[in-house]
Formats: sequence, structure tokens, C-alpha cells
Amino acid sequence: MKITKISQQLRQQDRYSVFVDDKYAFSLSEQALLESKITSGIELDAEQLASFKQLSADDKLYARALRYVAMRPRTTWEVEIYLQRKGASSEFINQTIKKLHRIGLLDDQAYAHSFVRDRQALRPTSKRKLLLELKQKHVAPEFVTAAIEEAEFNEQDSLQALIAKKRRQTKYADDTKLMQYLARQGYSYSDITSALQREH
Repeated sequence: MKITKISQQLRQQDRYSVFVDDKYAFSLSEQALLESKITSGIELDAEQLASFKQLSADDKLYARALRYVAMRPRTTWEVEIYLQRKGASSEFINQTIKKLHRIGLLDDQAYAHSFVRDRQALRPTSKRKLLLELKQKHVAPEFVTAAIEEAEFNEQDSLQALIAKKRRQTKYADDTKLMQYLARQGYSYSDITSALQREH
């Protein structure tokens, strides 16, 4: 068997189609093509062809992982679960995660900082809720603690901001409903009652 042609794809111009004995066999990204050192005219045996086809499958899955982390910040655990659902091997998952860490697209510590900062600005919540949400994403506790400390998180300020925001909604004019909502956000009963008293 011989590689007879390598051509750039029209729809995905970052990928190249590889033809063996004048028939399409597999495709690779430009980076994978360069790393594989495949060129037209080289001879392949069945084992080598199977190996390149596996490389193609892994290359496509890596491209999916890149798109997944490019959509929005992700944690290491989220990427692991995503790749597991796609049927990736443990070895491939470990290699991909190492590569994403190396190129700066996966960083749980940075994720914790941006998560806490964004939640403070967009959807104020309690420290307890932040800890729970980041724990559910399997972010290391030390990263979470550092992010909250660096953000100079003030739970009372967060609570007051949330009360002010929710008061603009008619259904939260009622203190009981508002208290129930705030409790679901992880605030303690004493902090809620104190904040509502200050409001009045």
C-alpha cells in the first residue's frame, strides 16, 4: 500500500485528506500531519495504516476537546468527563489534559479565580454556595480558598447586593419568599435576618 495523495480539505482547511492507493483513507490536522512526517509516496503495511487511522481518530477528538474548552473556561474534571463520554481511552485523556494544561487552555486555579470574580459581579451568592459549586466541578479546595481570599469576598456585601437585586422582582417583595430564596443560595438564617433588618 502506498500514500498516493495528500490534499487540503475544502470545508475544513486546517485538515488534510490522505489517500492510500488512490482511495481516501483518513484525515489529519496540519499539526498532526507535520508531526507524523507522512508524505506522498511512502509505503505502508496494514499495521501502519491502522496506526495512522487511530492517529486520525485521536486527532479529531483532540480538535473537539479544543473547541470544548474554547467555548468557555472548563475544569480538568469537566474535560475528563467530556472525553469519557466521547469514548476516549484513559491514556488519550491523560495526554490531552497534559497538553491543554501545557498550552494554557486548562487551569483549575485560574478557573476558580475567574469563577468567583464573575459570580460576584453577575450573580452574587454566598461563600458556602461558591464552595459547593466549585466542589461539584472537582476544583481543588486550596484553589477555591485562595480565589475567595484573593477576591476579598465579603459575604455581607454579597448578601446585600443580592437582596437589592431580587427586590426589583415583584415576587420577592414578600420577605418570606426572599428569605427562602436566600437560604437556597447558602446564606445563614442569622445573616439573612440581619441583612433584612438593615434594609428596613
